[in-house]
Amino acid sequence: LHDFTDAAVFDYQDKRNLPGVSGTSRLSPHLHFGEIGPRQIWHAVVASALAQTGSPMPRGVEAYLSEIAWREFSYHLLFHFPELPLKPLRTEFSNFLWINDPDALAAWQRGATGYPIVDAGMRELWATGWMHNRVRMIVGSFLVKHLLMDWKEGERWFWNTLVDADLANNTMGWQWIAGCGADAAPYFRIFNPITQSEKFAGNGNYVRRWIPELKDLADAHLHAPWKASASTLEGAGIILGKSYPNPVVNHMIARETALDAYQRMRSTKKK
Repeated sequence: LHDFTDAAVFDYQDKRNLPGVSGTSRLSPHLHFGEIGPRQIWHAVVASALAQTGSPMPRGVEAYLSEIAWREFSYHLLFHFPELPLKPLRTEFSNFLWINDPDALAAWQRGATGYPIVDAGMRELWATGWMHNRVRMIVGSFLVKHLLMDWKEGERWFWNTLVDADLANNTMGWQWIAGCGADAAPYFRIFNPITQSEKFAGNGNYVRRWIPELKDLADAHLHAPWKASASTLEGAGIILGKSYPNPVVNHMIARETALDAYQRMRSTKKK
C-alpha cells in the first residue's frame, strides 16, 4: 500500500493537489527493481538539501528520508517474519470475520464503488500501474473497513497491478492499513472517503481526470454525487446507477459495522 518514496523532497505545495505528480519522487519502481539503492538516495538528498538550504535535514527532507527508512524496515520484518504475506503480524486478527463478496471486490477493483476518490484511484492504478500514497491509503481503508474484505485481497490486487509492488513493502503497507501489522494504524481509524477527497483532491482535477462521467459536476457535489439534487445531476448529464454507480455502501453504516466487527474480534481474543 505505501509507496514509501512518494513523499516530496521539498514539499511545500498545496496539499489539495496531493494526487498530482509534482510532489512525488517516482523512485519507488526503480528501488523495487534495484536500479537505485536507499543509500544512494539518502546521500544525494542530504547533499542537495545542504546545497540548497544550508541544512542537511530541513523539514521536507527529514520526512522523505523517514519514508525511505520505513520502506527498508519492511524488509527487516519480512526477514524475521517470513510468513508475513500470509498471516497478520498481530495474531488476534486471525480471528477477524472478513466478508467474502466477489461483487463488491470487483466493484472496488474496477473503480465502480460510487465513491469518486476511491474510483479515481483504482482507475488510475489500472491505467498506469501507479497511485499516490494518500490515495493508496484511502482505497485500502475502503476495502478493509468499508467492505470488510481481507487485506490479502487488496495485497494481491496491488501485486498484480502496481509497477512498484514488492513483497515486503506491499505486505507491510496492507497490514498497516488493516491494523494488524507493525506500528499499524489502529483498526478504528477509518478514513471517510468524502472528507479525504475534499481535503486532498479539493480542486476536482484528479477526480475529473479519472472519472470523466463526473466532469461537469460542480466541486460542491463532486466528492459525494449522490447528495446532489436530481436537477443538479441531470444538468451534469449524470444518471446514478447508470452513468455512474450509486455507493456500494453507506459510509456511516459501514463504519459502525466495521467497529462492531473489531469489537467482536477483541471479545473473541479475551475468551
